[in-house]
Amino acid sequence: MKLLFERSRTGRGQSLIPACDVPAVSFDPSLLRAEAPRLPEISEVDLGRHYTELAKQTHGVNDGFYPLGSCTMKYNPRIDEEMAALPGFTGIHPLQGEDTAQGCLEVLFRLEKLLCEITGMDGMTFQPAAGAHGEYTGLLLIRRYHQARGDAARTKILVPDSAHGTNPASAVMAGFSVVSIPSNAQGGVDLDALRAAVGPDTAGLMLTNPNTVGLFDPNILEITEIVHRAGGLCYYDGANLNAIMGHVRPGDMGFDCVHLNLHKTFSTPHGGGGPGSGPVGCKAFLEEYLPEPRIREENGAYRFCTPAHTMGRVRSFWGNFLVAVRALTYILTLGREGIPEASAGAVLNANYLMNKLKDSYDMSFDTICMHEFVMTLERLKHETGVSAMDVAKRLLDFGMHPPTMYFPLIVHEALMVEPTETESPETLDEAASVFLGILEEARTDPESLHSAPHSCPIGRPDEVTAARSPVLRYKFAQ
Repeated sequence: MKLLFERSRTGRGQSLIPACDVPAVSFDPSLLRAEAPRLPEISEVDLGRHYTELAKQTHGVNDGFYPLGSCTMKYNPRIDEEMAALPGFTGIHPLQGEDTAQGCLEVLFRLEKLLCEITGMDGMTFQPAAGAHGEYTGLLLIRRYHQARGDAARTKILVPDSAHGTNPASAVMAGFSVVSIPSNAQGGVDLDALRAAVGPDTAGLMLTNPNTVGLFDPNILEITEIVHRAGGLCYYDGANLNAIMGHVRPGDMGFDCVHLNLHKTFSTPHGGGGPGSGPVGCKAFLEEYLPEPRIREENGAYRFCTPAHTMGRVRSFWGNFLVAVRALTYILTLGREGIPEASAGAVLNANYLMNKLKDSYDMSFDTICMHEFVMTLERLKHETGVSAMDVAKRLLDFGMHPPTMYFPLIVHEALMVEPTETESPETLDEAASVFLGILEEARTDPESLHSAPHSCPIGRPDEVTAARSPVLRYKFAQ
């Protein structure tokens, strides 16, 4: 489709902006551009058609099944959006005084208490803008803790080989070196390898449970105890909390700090880079190092406060506030009974779909899964030449978003499927039928899969070139 600049014609325009109803303000000439920006000139009808065409070419949860593993692309209730759109929340300014934003501070205060209850933590900051930013902040907490104790020798973070790719990257950014811990035959942490790796240089362990292959590690209490005995701390990657919320808490597993993905587990639309929120919670002994400001209740009012040995800010202002509004609405709507029901539904749906497919597709681990499962198409590729990429691309022809491809790295030709709790049995039955139909195509007409998708606006772009040499600016014709 054409870009707005390609639709632009000199002299065309529209009257969408209302007349200014406040006094005009003039600026010092040194602050002004030397020449007007080169903006597209386009009529209202063409502008409307442009964005309608964009919407038609975008696949979201409202369009169809979206089983993108590890991303928890579940339906987000409309009431969450309605609350986030209230003028009292959208009309504030981050530089307002705290006395004029009491409702907003109460949102953050109440949400902190609820999320701490769900995770088994004692304090929380909402500053991190996304999950990886939360990882980085949690690792800074660990670093500040060891520094405060004068234990500068603790420079290593242990990361399982099934971890999210951002885990080792965040550890390096926080100033640590990374030690990879292999998985055992059951898909969990290899305890012998963990025992061999810990020592006086161990700063901590990064782990998500259930892990990236969708399995709950039965040795989790022993894992955290091994790290604690060595003097390290345990960090919980909350990417997969949607599988266990309301049933088991990271704090009770032995974790000292945790980041959450509000845009995954707690119902905020996401994808394409945002909006996100990655609040970090911790046990009481780490609270003094949390970013500033915190929020406390004092004589019926909410006030900002600064932790005793705060790490400072990790971003401007107060985090992605409207994401927090959505999360609070979601939690209050579901309540104490609905939160565990949601996570149980996620686990039930994943196992239902996995059992529909496991007699035809190879599963990476033949056991009950949690919220997601990982298939390996290694044998299929060897027998037919059809890869995980081919199957994923063919799914697009049936109005389904593909699962996550080639992740985790420990599974060859991987497809990671996460149905989420908001999908109906009918949708899962239809998805299973599509998967099985594609498998039959792979055995009878593999060439058609190599060229899939066949009915989408774009076929198979050169993804390698697009990633390595992205075109980020429009080049005007001279």
